[in-house]
Amino acid sequence: MTTASAALLLDGFDRVRDAVHRAVDGLSDEALTYRAGGRSNSIAWLAWHLARVQDDHVADVAGRAQVWTEHGFADRFDLPFDEASIGYGQTSDEVGQVHVEADLLADYLRAVHEQTMSYLATLTADDLDRVIDTRWDPPVTLAVRLVSVVSDDLQHAGQAAYVRGLLGV
Repeated sequence: MTTASAALLLDGFDRVRDAVHRAVDGLSDEALTYRAGGRSNSIAWLAWHLARVQDDHVADVAGRAQVWTEHGFADRFDLPFDEASIGYGQTSDEVGQVHVEADLLADYLRAVHEQTMSYLATLTADDLDRVIDTRWDPPVTLAVRLVSVVSDDLQHAGQAAYVRGLLGV
């Protein structure tokens, strides 16, 4: 991969890692599951969801197993969803079922980040132009998919930081 392309992607995923760890670090179970207005997304759900999206999407394009299942996180989290769930389209009640300790959440986030960075290290500049999804017009390239993951994850990390700010912690 070109130095500029590699640097941008590596920096983007590092920013996701840093932002979500700042949002989660040191929080109690009560803070992690707090839902503003009683129905909004909790920090726990936001962090779990963004990690699941990154894990799912990067594993797919890399042709690798997901950290979620490969490293036993699905069992350790013990959520009442299908293990393939990434949180997309979940109801408010399902959001409220995500209860996880900060340390376990951080471990999963760290493992997903490591697998993502490992994959990015294997890419060449030509790989980024590879079409990976023809269901869209224009078709989605690997570069577009990776930038989309960074964008989505940073939005959710920002939402988690906002909720943490509401808590004053």
